[in-house]
Amino acid sequence: MQHPIIAALVRLSFVAFSSPAFAASLQISPVSLEIPAPGAAATVSLRNESVKPLSAQVRVFRWTQVNGEEKLEPTNDVVSSPPVVLLAPRANYALRVVRTLKTPVTVPEAYRLLIDELPDPSQQKTGAVTLVLRYSVPVFFDSADISTPKIDWSVEKRGSRIVVIARNSGERHLRIAAMKLRDSNGTVVSFGAGLTGYVLARSIMQWTAAGRSSGFNPGGSAVITALSDLGPIDATAPVKR
Repeated sequence: MQHPIIAALVRLSFVAFSSPAFAASLQISPVSLEIPAPGAAATVSLRNESVKPLSAQVRVFRWTQVNGEEKLEPTNDVVSSPPVVLLAPRANYALRVVRTLKTPVTVPEAYRLLIDELPDPSQQKTGAVTLVLRYSVPVFFDSADISTPKIDWSVEKRGSRIVVIARNSGERHLRIAAMKLRDSNGTVVSFGAGLTGYVLARSIMQWTAAGRSSGFNPGGSAVITALSDLGPIDATAPVKR
């Protein structure tokens, strides 16, 4: 089972990457990796923008979506080199991400590269809580004959909540942002202007809006609009109970 703290920090990192105003001492580029077969490695650029040295811990987790929920599991199938980085002030560093499996990629594989900016021990005070920044970088290893996502949308009314469900039977993930829902009476539910999330290949993902179900009647339909990495989304989905 995914640790709840990891889950919360992954959600926070989604927000961080969707906000152009977000700034920190540790800068990372790119914020996602897509590696087509037969590729097995990629590079992430780290930069320390502060005037003090900075340490970062790097880990890789296998990323799946089970019953509409995100799940991260430790893995050795993909590793980072090195696992701990020390960056001098105003310095750059090239971090390697390597798939260690020798078998070819036949189905899409998804991972999360978690990069934690470690607290400076010299700045810690007794009894104080030190917050650290975590970046969560999506890493995709795709097969050579990857196809497009195939999304089946539906909407469910669960008490006072509205749940949007995306079932992807395709061989490629889909990145979704600025998702909105509108029913036949014009009632609109927004899931925010930034990143909504991903639906992975051969997976089911769902997003919930609490306290906004008025007007969405089971048996009717709703229009889903959003932006994706493959273009605008404009779909009609049935509303279920």
